[in-house]
Amino acid sequence: MSQRYYTGPTPRRGASNLGVLVTWALAAAVVGLQIAYPLTADDSLARLATATVVVFFLASAAHAWVHRGVGWALGMVVITAGGGLLAELVGTETGLLFGDYTYSDALGSSLVGTVPVAVPLAWTMMAYPAYVVATTLARPTWLVALIGGWALMAWDVFLDPMMVELGAWTWLTTDPEVPGVTGIPATNFAGWFIVGTVIVGALALLPRFRVPRGQPAALFLWVYASSVLAAAAFFDRPTVALVGGAVMGLVAVPFAWRLWDTRG
Repeated sequence: MSQRYYTGPTPRRGASNLGVLVTWALAAAVVGLQIAYPLTADDSLARLATATVVVFFLASAAHAWVHRGVGWALGMVVITAGGGLLAELVGTETGLLFGDYTYSDALGSSLVGTVPVAVPLAWTMMAYPAYVVATTLARPTWLVALIGGWALMAWDVFLDPMMVELGAWTWLTTDPEVPGVTGIPATNFAGWFIVGTVIVGALALLPRFRVPRGQPAALFLWVYASSVLAAAAFFDRPTVALVGGAVMGLVAVPFAWRLWDTRG
């Protein structure tokens, strides 16, 4: 069997056909919701964004559950959602990690503090594909952590301008900015890299199972390609498309090549 199906050295029993079908159905739903975003009326965008986060979260959690087991999946959710929530609480209360910002109620209600429930789910939804990317490109835990942290930070180059325009959160201080990504402080991306590195590094300490990586791989590469296209063609952010495409491409392109190079 080709190595393109594996992310680690430890084998695990195969998943059920139904479980695999569910993971791909959820991935297809994510793609459909994201395609609908630029075609949706402004007054419905926040609800659609929240729905996309929830479905993407379920897609990532389901793949981990089906292919890595319930214990691993629960651990992944605790690490990613719990770690993301803790970082966001520190960020909103102190201004540390990311910079000075506040959340609105656009993404729904908050479970703890002022952080909407959808936010820690968003950390999980993308941290899992980032982990799959990182464990495909590297084996040492420290390098997996750095690659995964970079992948998460790079994704936020696309995410943050879109969510600020949506009114999901507001930056109180935006200096210094990253060239080409206006309205977002550079401290935000530094914080994403630090927090993402810690979260993916913690995931890398969990057992590494040999499992199909097709669904999270497809979602990661879809997010990359669709984000570049959307920023350039639909949201009138050509510089974000350029900067985000270059920064996220540093992991997306080698990852795509590795998948191609190890195909059956």
